Amino acid sequence: MNYTEILQSQKTFFNSHKTKDLNFRKTQLKKLKNLIKKHENQLYEAIYKDFGKSEFETFGTEISFIYKDIDYYLKNLNSLAKPKKVKTNIVNQLGSSKIYREPLGNCLVIGAWNYPYQLTLTPVVAALAAGNTCIIKPSELPENTMKAMARLINENFDSAFLYVVEGGVEETTEILKLKFDKIFFTGSPRVGKIVYQAAAEHLTPVTLELGGKSPAFITENADLEVAARRIVWGKFINAGQTCIAPDYLYVQENIKPKFIEILLFEIKKRNYHENAEHFCKIINERNFDRLEKLINKEKVIFGGETHREKRYISPTVLDHVTWEDTVMQEEIFGPILPILTYKNLDEAIEKVIEGEKPLSAYIFSNNAKEQTKILEKLSFGGGCINDTLMHISNHHLPFGGVGNSGLGNYHGKFGFDAFSHQKAILDKSIYLEPELKYPPYTDGKLKILKKLL
Repeated sequence: MNYTEILQSQKTFFNSHKTKDLNFRKTQLKKLKNLIKKHENQLYEAIYKDFGKSEFETFGTEISFIYKDIDYYLKNLNSLAKPKKVKTNIVNQLGSSKIYREPLGNCLVIGAWNYPYQLTLTPVVAALAAGNTCIIKPSELPENTMKAMARLINENFDSAFLYVVEGGVEETTEILKLKFDKIFFTGSPRVGKIVYQAAAEHLTPVTLELGGKSPAFITENADLEVAARRIVWGKFINAGQTCIAPDYLYVQENIKPKFIEILLFEIKKRNYHENAEHFCKIINERNFDRLEKLINKEKVIFGGETHREKRYISPTVLDHVTWEDTVMQEEIFGPILPILTYKNLDEAIEKVIEGEKPLSAYIFSNNAKEQTKILEKLSFGGGCINDTLMHISNHHLPFGGVGNSGLGNYHGKFGFDAFSHQKAILDKSIYLEPELKYPPYTDGKLKILKKLL
């Protein structure tokens, strides 16, 4: 398939202005939702082949996000697209000012492998709602989900509007040589830099949803049972292959023995054995091997079982971990949970600040001063107080990183804005214009200007 021709056909289609029609956008969003509903079983089968992910988890962490976003835009599209009236300053009277949101044009969405449906199609939904065309490049690692999305979209949509490219690094490299009006990428910081460099060649705006080592602070003022339950769920869902999973725990020294006892009990209770339907496989053998090397057998206090043929790594907890350990040098992205210890919260925060800004952070404490201290001192993309992951489920909140963990955000209104240009328009009256700004300039005019400005 000639990618240049596909993009050119999308440019031609966009320039026909059909995508600017709100009814057209709504029709396409409804069509996409109906197609996903119609082919839900095939989508479940595909992701099970890739991950061993259950229907329950696939719906809860993937499909439901797509439905929710489509419903949000169908309900709110008129108000989102409506020109917004803003105040007009005194020097522009008589006049009125509005912000018009217009689609950027032809977009490229590069999805991630860990939640292949959600992280590929929710940005696409936002792009379509904002009135753009889109070329989609799913990750090739979960091959079956890539093929399922390609069949669903390419067999039912005009490629001049929406098209899925199958393939791997070679195909992505070729696509990135083209000039888009927006690139949206979800993946690692390493690949994000490559995408950013390619976009810079054409001055193409980008949104980068990346990752990092997201901490979970557990202070002496935390409800330890609640903390353990919610951390275990957030860490081991999708076998830890979640960009906003708590990467490591930072536990206050005086409560650590009790917390570990509760934490291990909670993990045992959830029964993450190698044939459990609620516990996914590692995506491939390369990632399995990478994760296995991060397990320091001398520091394992729970788990550590591995099965390469089944791509199974049991929930594994490491204690007595230091910042120098191998497991603390990169984002884990798997079911390995290191525990670090602190005595002083201020010192713990400063130690986290020394590293790259994380995508998420989680604060388990019922002390408002502790919560505020972490929130004010530590820069991170987003997170929760006394929970994990769930901030991503609220479309009223922007989702995105900061620094090394990402650039820009999306979800709900923020997704619409990510794929829109805000065009500023001043509508000036032709009557009652003072001579102040026109030559010749005098001292008297200067005095008036200084008062006005």
